[in-house]
Amino acid sequence: MNVFIINAGQIFSHSGGKFNDSLTDWTNLFFENTGSSVRIFNINDGFEASAQVKNFKWADLIVYHTPIWWFQLPNRFKLYIDNVFNEGHRNGMYSSDGRSRKNPAINYGTGGLMHGKKYMVTTTWNAPDTAFTLEGEFFDQIAVDDGILFGFHKMNQFVDLQRVSGMHFHDLEKNATPKRVDSYHQQYIKHLESQFPTILK
Repeated sequence: MNVFIINAGQIFSHSGGKFNDSLTDWTNLFFENTGSSVRIFNINDGFEASAQVKNFKWADLIVYHTPIWWFQLPNRFKLYIDNVFNEGHRNGMYSSDGRSRKNPAINYGTGGLMHGKKYMVTTTWNAPDTAFTLEGEFFDQIAVDDGILFGFHKMNQFVDLQRVSGMHFHDLEKNATPKRVDSYHQQYIKHLESQFPTILK
C-alpha cells in the first residue's frame, strides 16, 4: 500500500508540533513494518502544489495529522489544502463539482476522481475529551467529527476519498505527561491495527 502522511503540526507561538511529530513517526513505522511505501510531508516546509498533487494521486491512503487551532485547521495547513486541491482540478483529484448545466440543482460534490483511495485524520487538542461529552460543557456534546471536522470530511468526500475512522487526542497542553503520551501511543497502534487488518503480516 502507498501511504502519504501529512504532518500539519505547525510551529507557531507556543506550539511546537511535537506530538504530531510523534504521531507521524508512529504512523510511518507502523506502515513501513507492513511493507507499505510511505511518503511524508511536513507543513512547515515549502512546497510546490503540483508535486503534492502527485503524492495524492500516488497514495492509496492519505493520513492527516493536524492540531486544532481556535477550532479550525492551522493556517499553513489551510494554505496547503487551498493550493493543492485547487491544483488537483482536472488533474487527477476532481473534474468538477459534479453538476451539469442542464440540471444544476443536483449532484453537487460528485465530481471527484480519487475513487478507491482512502483517508484518515487525527486531531490534537488542548481541550479535554469531556468538553465534548459532558452535558453543559463547551462543545454541547457534539463530537469532533460531527462538528469541527464536518467541513474537512466533506472536503475529502468532494474528491471521492473514502473515510477511515481516525482518532482524536485531547488535553495535550496542560496534561501531556509521559504516561499519558505512552497510553495514547498504545491506543493509536491498536487503532491502526483495527482499521488496517489486511496489511498486517
